[in-house]
Amino acid sequence: MTADLAHATPWGATHHHTDLGGDVHWIHWDAPEGGVDATPMVLVHGLGGSHTNWLEVGQMWSQHREVFALDLRGFGLTAGHPADTAVLANRDLVVAFLEHVVRRPAIVVGNSMGGMISTFVTRSRPDLVAGLVLVDPALPAVPVRPDPVVASRFAVFALPGVAEAGLRRARQTLPPRVLAEQVAALVFADRSKGSQAVMDVNVEVATRRGAIDGAMGDIDRSFTRAARSLLVVVGRPRRYAAHLAALPGPVLLLHGDKDRLVSVEAARRTARANPDWDYVEFAGVGHVPQMEVPQSVAAVVDEWIERRVEGTSAAGSDE
Repeated sequence: MTADLAHATPWGATHHHTDLGGDVHWIHWDAPEGGVDATPMVLVHGLGGSHTNWLEVGQMWSQHREVFALDLRGFGLTAGHPADTAVLANRDLVVAFLEHVVRRPAIVVGNSMGGMISTFVTRSRPDLVAGLVLVDPALPAVPVRPDPVVASRFAVFALPGVAEAGLRRARQTLPPRVLAEQVAALVFADRSKGSQAVMDVNVEVATRRGAIDGAMGDIDRSFTRAARSLLVVVGRPRRYAAHLAALPGPVLLLHGDKDRLVSVEAARRTARANPDWDYVEFAGVGHVPQMEVPQSVAAVVDEWIERRVEGTSAAGSDE
């Protein structure tokens, strides 16, 4: 356990660091009494996110099983050189985490870019993934008019140097809380549903990261590299759709119908193309359902795990 970190303690989690070809920060909830044999969960955050995105649902899921939430390279409190923050590099990190920290097959839950990464983990190492939950994942692009704010923010990543400079300028001129609130306004459909305690922790992590920027590498170039690698994948919709269609099951796709970053139409199309998946849509919810309606997300996933991963119907699904 990491003694100088305690912000996840109110949610019952402990902080840890592990060397996986570089220092990786993660938080952990022990399995409850009677839950040691339950399938563990590994939670993978999205672009610009961290372990804090999972505090509420992680605590809920830990009532039944062991839960891990890691910081990807270049995010949260995990160091990252720009060369190793791309989608496939972070796929390799999650695989290493499953192999060396979790050490048994797990239910992998990914949000946004973390969902995309989790699909590549599942394709490359299906032996490590007992079930896959995609929460508003980055999906193949569909011909719908994008949100203008989102479109303008992502357009700059096509311009060399512009995105990095813009991100750096924002960090240098705006307080971490202002930046966090700007992100929240984009990813929540109803900002009032977000936990203020979680927001405070997000600000604490951002402040801590900014204070040790020099020691952890160039945050802005790391973010830009990750964003560009994501856009390359979604920009090849046929190839990405074929990749998703080849995922071994079981798969649960969750999506908020007010998501401004990934259109709900993309989720609906993906669900129709993969009828063997389970699909649940949350009305009036944005890009981070696990933070906006955590109780609903936790309940849906718990029921799905019982039915498709650990229950009697799951045991007979291959017959």
